[in-house]
Amino acid sequence: QVQPVESGGGLVQAGDSLTLSCAAAERMFRSYTVTWFRQAPGKEREFVATIGWRGITYSDSVKGRFTISRDDDTNTVHLQMNSLKPEDTAVYYCAADLSASQAQTLEADYWGQGTQVTVSS
Repeated sequence: QVQPVESGGGLVQAGDSLTLSCAAAERMFRSYTVTWFRQAPGKEREFVATIGWRGITYSDSVKGRFTISRDDDTNTVHLQMNSLKPEDTAVYYCAADLSASQAQTLEADYWGQGTQVTVSS
């Protein structure tokens, strides 16, 4: 069992960059596939990016602008977001699951509380 905790959200302008972090105290976090999701007001939660033993995958909407990475020494997964757009405004969540397939769905086992990202135009 792991408890992911997100941090790094904030208010930025279009074109700016921001890095989100998803950390867990449990050393076994490094064995989990970790996925970033986001949920904009009035919209469904959507997949953003995932990292695990199967590799890295991005949604088409962020490919080329966002980079997901992990630091196993600190049990942290980062989401570097560049060239931010107003449509990137959302609450960003990280989720973790030992199943790489399930980790990329809303059925992932463990979720953080979310961090707000607001991009002004």
